[in-house]
Amino acid sequence: MMGMARRFAALTAALMLLLTACSPGSRVDLGDGSSDNLIAAISGEPDQLDPQRSTAYFSFEVLENVFDTLVEPDADLNMRPALAQSWETSPDQLTWTFRLRPDVTFHDGRPLTAEDVVFSYRRIIDEKLANSDKFSAVTAVTAPDPGTVVLTLSRPTPNLLTNLGGFKGMAIVQRENVESGAIATHPVGTGPFAFVKATSGDSITLRANPDFWGGPPRISGVTYRFISEPSTALSALQAGEIDWTDSVPTQRVTQLKDDDSIRLQVTASNDYWYLALNQARPPWDDVRVRQAIAYGIDRDAIVAATSYGTATVNQLAIPVGNPWYMPYDRYRFDIDRARELLREAGAAPRDLDMLVTTEYPETVTAAQIIADNLAPLGITVHIRTVDFATWLDEQNSGNFDMLMMGWLGNIDPDDFYYAQHHTDGSSNAQKFSDPQVDRLLDAGRVEVDTPRRAGDYAQAATRIADEVSYIYLYNPSVIQAWNPALQGYEARRDGAIRFRDAHVDQDGAA
Repeated sequence: MMGMARRFAALTAALMLLLTACSPGSRVDLGDGSSDNLIAAISGEPDQLDPQRSTAYFSFEVLENVFDTLVEPDADLNMRPALAQSWETSPDQLTWTFRLRPDVTFHDGRPLTAEDVVFSYRRIIDEKLANSDKFSAVTAVTAPDPGTVVLTLSRPTPNLLTNLGGFKGMAIVQRENVESGAIATHPVGTGPFAFVKATSGDSITLRANPDFWGGPPRISGVTYRFISEPSTALSALQAGEIDWTDSVPTQRVTQLKDDDSIRLQVTASNDYWYLALNQARPPWDDVRVRQAIAYGIDRDAIVAATSYGTATVNQLAIPVGNPWYMPYDRYRFDIDRARELLREAGAAPRDLDMLVTTEYPETVTAAQIIADNLAPLGITVHIRTVDFATWLDEQNSGNFDMLMMGWLGNIDPDDFYYAQHHTDGSSNAQKFSDPQVDRLLDAGRVEVDTPRRAGDYAQAATRIADEVSYIYLYNPSVIQAWNPALQGYEARRDGAIRFRDAHVDQDGAA
């Protein structure tokens, strides 16, 4: 979010004079009905607003409040009813029957029916969208009546509820909204807030949905402003010009804990950040070369530079404290070992194209550390900084040697590994393929005995790291800050931004 003067710099001189006269943090009604909205600053602009096609976190920061799933995670990441008010499974666990809430409507007033669920799921499956792998065991999706959805499975799927509701990429969408092509720019959902407008490069505005099945929100709407610079967002929050942000300078966290003008929350997350080498290109197709890079990276220095101690170094995906965590520490920072592996491989890479984006500033910071780390190996890291939409295009086309990014909002171990590392995984941009990993990840998807399932994922995770499908770096914290007058909001471990229960203390400063 920009400061008050910058937010309205394009208006007339008279309005500029009015703004100058306003006290800090005051709101100016520009006639669009959004002056009382909660103002949230996020650090990048969504690539699109179709939840089933987008894979961008910036999109889901908005779409979390626009769309619903059949079930959804609570604050402890246990799956709870959402559009489905109840469900039951057959004794063989191959048939799941969901009963929909009655009287749910889309934002345009059209009632939600089971056919919308069937359409949504068939779209993901038939078009092989990003989350199609979550339906790998589903053989049929049917609607025996308008209030019932039945999923038929080919095998037991212990994480089916997490697959269906873990995040809004599995949202229930409206056929008309999809077939008109409007969903990417004007989505219609069933969630607590309805889309109003988007201004490219500036903001997205939502209004409260008075007919939301969970009860009408207590705020009039949400306006998301795009501020790429964390210090700018923080200054706007401290000045009362915005109400909430997750764009907080990590180097300020310790100091901000004593700042009574804001509420700061640092929450351990299930997220992780990683590097990926393009195994479709030599010499990165040789595991010894990938291992050399893994030994050549100083994770401690990367964490210090990117998070100022708010993140935890980890050489696997799943963080300590998670019930699926396992220790792994093979890749100490060891340039001599890296040189030895390169000699064994007969490789002498001289250049490495590293893809990063300013919309995730930690990638740019880390790239600079990595460039210094790899220089003693004779490798020149060419840091290629692009906008996030271009980053996605380049990743998907395989136009990179190495990239850095994070996986956010994970819950089940399948979320951490399958799409990213299975040969047929929908997000396997690095082109990793290992029969042993495939077998273990497939087994984990059907194993209903929890200890055995944990063993499958422990073996898979070890193999993934040994073979360097990803070079794991660290688990970050969810860091968010808001005006103390904003009540009813809490930062979540899965990073989901939910404003449905938020309200503003009228005696506060917001």
